[in-house]
Amino acid sequence: MTIHPSPFHSGEVEAQRLAEVGDVASWAGGFIRDHMPDQHREFFTALPFMIMTGGDTDGWPWVTILEGGEGFIRSPDPQHLMVAASLSAHDPLAGALTSGASVGMLGIEMSTRRRNRMNGLVTSSEAGLRIEVRQSFGNCPQYIHERAWQRVTREAEQQPSMSDRLTIDQQAQIAAADTFFIGSGSMSDGYDASHRGGPRGFVHISPDGRRLRIPDYAGNNYFNTIGNLLRDPRAGLLFVDFETGGLLHVAGRATIDWQPTDSHDPNARRMIEIEISRVIDRPAALALRWRDGSADLRKVRVVAKVPESNRITSFHLEAADGKALPPFKAGQHLPIELQVPGQPERVGRSYSLSGAPDTNSYRISVKHEDHGIGSGFLHQHVSIGDTFDIHPPSGDFVVPEGDTPLVLISAGVGITPMISIMHEEAARKGARPILFAHVARDGENHAFRAELEALMAASPNIRRLMFYTKPRDTDVHAVDYDRIGRLSADDIIAAERTNGAQYLLCGPGRFLAEMRDGLEGNGVPQDRIHFETFGPGG
Repeated sequence: MTIHPSPFHSGEVEAQRLAEVGDVASWAGGFIRDHMPDQHREFFTALPFMIMTGGDTDGWPWVTILEGGEGFIRSPDPQHLMVAASLSAHDPLAGALTSGASVGMLGIEMSTRRRNRMNGLVTSSEAGLRIEVRQSFGNCPQYIHERAWQRVTREAEQQPSMSDRLTIDQQAQIAAADTFFIGSGSMSDGYDASHRGGPRGFVHISPDGRRLRIPDYAGNNYFNTIGNLLRDPRAGLLFVDFETGGLLHVAGRATIDWQPTDSHDPNARRMIEIEISRVIDRPAALALRWRDGSADLRKVRVVAKVPESNRITSFHLEAADGKALPPFKAGQHLPIELQVPGQPERVGRSYSLSGAPDTNSYRISVKHEDHGIGSGFLHQHVSIGDTFDIHPPSGDFVVPEGDTPLVLISAGVGITPMISIMHEEAARKGARPILFAHVARDGENHAFRAELEALMAASPNIRRLMFYTKPRDTDVHAVDYDRIGRLSADDIIAAERTNGAQYLLCGPGRFLAEMRDGLEGNGVPQDRIHFETFGPGG
């Protein structure tokens, strides 16, 4: 297995230790690259704006937004981004982004809830910014509120207001916010730009307007932001007025409450407390405006609820109005919104679509996570006939075009998009060779067993390689499973029988990292390995 140098500095490692999430560096290194994969390059260059964090002349982190017309972001190669945009003289980072400056970049597509991050160095600031990549990685879509953007003709920017505390109007803006961006880091370590989302009012403000209290939810366990704050407590926050294009920049010093006893949010794992030192309010600073994506919501009705294993249940959904549902591609996920009693706002989750692509019905298959709010509500309280809201399907974990062989590799609930992909390929009635390799604990935890057998019987081009780590006495070798133990890349290569295959991986982070490293170690090019990881369960 490839041994990756740790991508985490001492503050991030300490945060991971305090959060008791284990040795994240042992598996996360493979997901944090020193270049942008083509998928990320295409994503960034299609965006109308980018979130950026950098340090001012004193090294204090601030967050801002770079915007531009179509094509204002280019990527000439996997190591560079070119951003044809400049900062207003009123921006707190104006004049600071010179050659050699460290920046953290966040690309976020609010209409589809996709986001990817990149950290790097400014190598040229003439005619925009040329940024050299140092770290690149994806983020899960958790806590992103869907919005659609439009561009307006911007008038001359108004004079900003500055203070050392929040005014009543600014407090009201933050109290209504469901989204903000946070910047952290230092000149020596580099900077990170991160998104934070939650129910409206999830950020609490002290009565004197000098302190903020921010819940920190379950995430990818990298702890980039909190790790930075442990090394340098200076932070920059950005609250966007999505209706007017206004930018509210807030700077302050952070402390972390690791075991909050007076939390205003029961879902918070920790609290970030900000002591405000500077506020810069820039009305109508952007030409972009956003509207709430709730206009795209559709109501669906549960028409069947089917247990697939001891922890995975499928929900078959049809449109409540009887009309066709939006089409989807196999491998995509379905963002849903649930009204969960006791929660201050709707609970948003995304679950893989596991059925054949169909506009008459959807099927999502949900693992019941321990303490999971969304999955627990679905498993325990949602019944046939109940309704909830969905957004259009999204995601780019889809089958590459062409007739090259497919190798589908999954673990646990990672089987869900693979079943959809096999249904899609079977419906095409092609001869594209497919090897499906999966690992489960035992037969009780093996979802879709009968369905997979039916797919293989109808499609002789589909083969399986099934591993059980701890089979029961009732599990039959060569019938229920093929081998005992953990699935490895060497097992895949030995069973593949073909060259030039496309590899699709889905499962927990450690499994994906080990599998990807093993495939690359066996000579599989990076551009033929595609993966989907899961965000925080629930």
